[in-house]
Amino acid sequence: MKFFRSLLAKYMLIIILALSIVQISYMGTAMFVLGIRKTGVGEFSSEILLESEIEEQWHAQSKNINNVSNDAITQLFQKWQEQLPTASMFWVSEDGTLLTTVNVQEELPAKWTPAFTTKFIKQRYGGDPFTVIAFLGDDVSNGFIVLEVPRNVFNPPLINIYENYGNLLFFGVIAIILFFIVVSLLFFKGIRKRLLHLQDAMEIRDVDGLPIEIHVKKKDEIGQLEHSFNRMVCELRESKQRQQKEEQLRRELIANLSHDLRTPLTKVRAQSYSISKETLSEEGKQALRAMETSIVNIDALIENLMSYTLLMASKYKFEPKEINAIRFVREHLTTWYPVFEREGFTIDIELQAFEHQEWCVDPIWLGRILDNLFQNVLRHANSGKYIGVKTESTGSYTAFIIEDQGNGMKNESNAKGAGIGLSIVDVMVKGLHLEWDICSEPSGTKIIIKHANPSAKLDQ
Repeated sequence: MKFFRSLLAKYMLIIILALSIVQISYMGTAMFVLGIRKTGVGEFSSEILLESEIEEQWHAQSKNINNVSNDAITQLFQKWQEQLPTASMFWVSEDGTLLTTVNVQEELPAKWTPAFTTKFIKQRYGGDPFTVIAFLGDDVSNGFIVLEVPRNVFNPPLINIYENYGNLLFFGVIAIILFFIVVSLLFFKGIRKRLLHLQDAMEIRDVDGLPIEIHVKKKDEIGQLEHSFNRMVCELRESKQRQQKEEQLRRELIANLSHDLRTPLTKVRAQSYSISKETLSEEGKQALRAMETSIVNIDALIENLMSYTLLMASKYKFEPKEINAIRFVREHLTTWYPVFEREGFTIDIELQAFEHQEWCVDPIWLGRILDNLFQNVLRHANSGKYIGVKTESTGSYTAFIIEDQGNGMKNESNAKGAGIGLSIVDVMVKGLHLEWDICSEPSGTKIIIKHANPSAKLDQ
C-alpha cells in the first residue's frame, strides 16, 4: 500500500496510461481494418487478395460459360463488380468489336486490331492496373474478356489505411504525445509547487524564531519529507524551551551565587580593615595590601557577573536621556585619576569640544562602560604605565579614544580573566546604539567609542 501512494507509482501510472493509449489506438485501427475487410470484398474477405487467386478464378469462371451471350457476360461482370468495386471489365469479340463494358475509365477503341491488341497486352504486362485476359468457354471464337484491378487492392490493409488516413493517424500520435507531455508537466508542476511551499515554510520564522510547521496533505515521498520537517521543528522547539529553562536556571543560580558571595566578601573586607589597625611588619603590610587588591578585584568580578546576567535577561535598568558627553567623561575621569596616579601611570587627557556634544544615553550604562575599560587598562596594561583619553570628531561621528601601552590583548597577563568586562561593554555599547572598535598590538591597545552625528543618521 505504501508503494501505491508514492510518486514513483503515480509516474509509472502516467507512463502506462500513455503506452495504453498508443496500444488502444493501434487496436482500434486494426478493428477498423477488419470491419472494412468483412464488409467490402465478398468472398475474398477472409484473406488478403492475391493476384494468382484472382487470375485463377477469372479464367475458371470465363471457361465455365457455355452459353456465351451479352446477358451471361453482364451477370459475370456484375458478380465481380460486387466483389471488387474498383475493378473494370470489358468484352472483345472475335472480330475485335468492343461489346460489354463495366467501370471502364479510359477510352478504348470500338474496333480492336491485332496490332492494338498486341500493344495493349504489352502495356499491361506487369503494370498497373493488374490485367487478366481470358477466352470465353472452350471456343476462342467467342472472343475474350478482360479484368483490370488497381494494384493498391493487393496492398496490406494497413498500408491502405495509412494512405487514406495517414494524416489523421499522424495527428493522433501527436495528440497522444502532447497529452503525455501535458500530464507530465502537471505532475511535476504539482511536485515543484509542494517543494516551494516547503522551502517557504523553512524560510518563514514564527514568533519564537523557528520555522513554522507545514500541513501534510499527502502520504507520498514529499509528504514524508514534510512530516519529517514538522517533527524536526517540534524537536527544535522542545530543545529551545529546554535551553530557555536551563538559561533561566543558570541566571538565577549566578544571581544567587553573586548575592551569597557578597556577604563573606564583606566580612573579609571588615577583617582586613581591622588587621590594618594592628602593628604589622613590612611584609605583613604588603600581604594586606595584596589581599585588599584581591578583594577589590573579586568584588568587581562579582559585580560584572551580576550585571552580565541581568543584561542577558533584559532586566538591567535602562533610562536614556540627553547628557553632555564631554562633561560626563571629564567628571568620570576625576574619580579614576587618583587610582592611576597611585599606580604610577602617565595620564594623557585631551578632551576637545564636539559640535554635537549631547548624547542620548543612559548615564549609568555609559559610566559602567568607562569603568570596565579603565579597570581593564589597570589590570591588563599595568606594564605600560600609560593611559590616554582623547576625543575625535568627523563629519559622520564623534568619539572617545582610550589608549594604553600594554602588551596587547593577545598576550597573556597575570590578571587575565574570563573577559566578562569586555562582554558587558559590548552589550551596553550596542544597547546605547553606539559603535566601538578595538585595535590591539604588542605595543598597546586603542579602543574607540563612536556616536553617530544626528545629520549622519538623517542621511542614512
